Amino acid sequence: MTETSLGPAPSRAATISSTSVYRAVWRWHFYAGLLALPFLILLAVTGAAYLFRDEIDNIVYRDLKYVEASAGERAAPSALVEAALEAYPGTAVKYTPPADPLSSAEVGVKTAAGKLSVFVDPYSGRVLGDIPDKGSVMWVVRQLHSLAWFGPVANGVIEIVGGWTILLVGTGIYLWWPRGREGGVVTVRGTRRQRVFWRDLHAVTGIFVGAFIVFLAVTGMPWSVYWGDYVNRWANGSNFGYPAGVRVAVPMSDEHLAHVSGPTSWSLEQARMPESAPAGGGPIGLDGAVAAFDRLGMAPGYAVSLPGGPKGVYSASAYPDDLSQQRVVHMDQYTGKPLIDMSYADYGPLGRALEWGINVHMGQEFGVANQIVMLVVCLAIVLLSVSAGVMWWKRRPSRTLGVPPMPADRGVLRGVLAILMIGGVLFPLVGISMVVMAVLDYLLVAGRRRTETA
Repeated sequence: MTETSLGPAPSRAATISSTSVYRAVWRWHFYAGLLALPFLILLAVTGAAYLFRDEIDNIVYRDLKYVEASAGERAAPSALVEAALEAYPGTAVKYTPPADPLSSAEVGVKTAAGKLSVFVDPYSGRVLGDIPDKGSVMWVVRQLHSLAWFGPVANGVIEIVGGWTILLVGTGIYLWWPRGREGGVVTVRGTRRQRVFWRDLHAVTGIFVGAFIVFLAVTGMPWSVYWGDYVNRWANGSNFGYPAGVRVAVPMSDEHLAHVSGPTSWSLEQARMPESAPAGGGPIGLDGAVAAFDRLGMAPGYAVSLPGGPKGVYSASAYPDDLSQQRVVHMDQYTGKPLIDMSYADYGPLGRALEWGINVHMGQEFGVANQIVMLVVCLAIVLLSVSAGVMWWKRRPSRTLGVPPMPADRGVLRGVLAILMIGGVLFPLVGISMVVMAVLDYLLVAGRRRTETA
């Protein structure tokens, strides 16, 4: 009789423990969604648009970017720069040769009112117009995507959202796990009027695109204001990524590539610039520098940053969709000698891995297929966010936030948090936000207890 009465006890305990774990995970999945989903919708929409940045910019700015083909020869780069400066007085800081016979030349001009990208017909020298630096439609989309538009504090939110998104996927997989259930695993039950339909739609969509979402979250981290900057400096603090021996007998300045050339590959943002050695023969000029870069085989569409002073260098940078053609060449402005000639193959292992991930993230690595797959993932993120909202709306009690029930075993909730905090150690801002959320959860429970006992 004693054995009979004690027999079912372990089963009940196991059931209680399993239910507690499920509720704890569900609770943190809810909090992660509460924090991340509003931002994920913005990230998905702007990210989907930015996948097609070249196509969109080429349509919006067609009158500036394209010219009629001509049988004549192109004007010299220096003549095109002079034409741009005549129309927009200032200082030329960058020159981008036409990428093909139908493309215009682009001149970066620093004026009293700010920086401009001035477009010039390479055959006639006619100035076609300008776009404010970082003022194009797709640049605005990019700034919105990173929240940089709203300042550094908002930009830091991206890092937090990235970490919580990874948490969302991990907890979501646990909640999706079949546990003997047939429906809602890879099929959707019910109708749109029923909560089970939205639950299944949410779960099935998430399990199919979860890995892609984690990939986007991880590869988006390098742009974050804290973690991304720290890793970048760690990776590039000693010119990490340069070929072995390339710095021998090359004077290095304290200037960084990102400050001189503008947008560059992530792994090279902190790379220091070399210096020219003034010589008696005088500088080779822009025409000589462009001719030298062409002889070196720079990929079409490369940009040339002009020397910023007597010790400055001509810096040509090419960042096409094909990673193998990424290349940066710093050239002595007096001798025309390449001081540093570096391509993707010369990056360190961390730089190559990060650049590959970023290239896929941006839909560049595998052409149109890459764009389409990432577009589908972005649309799935919007669907996940909408279905989560509908599902919450259908199950929420009136006049409450609808937080999932507290597990019977409170220790399980703390255990789940401890596991999640492993990610918080890797991403400090995420860890801090988890602690804040745990405190708020404790205050919520404590407040409810006081209300019930009052």
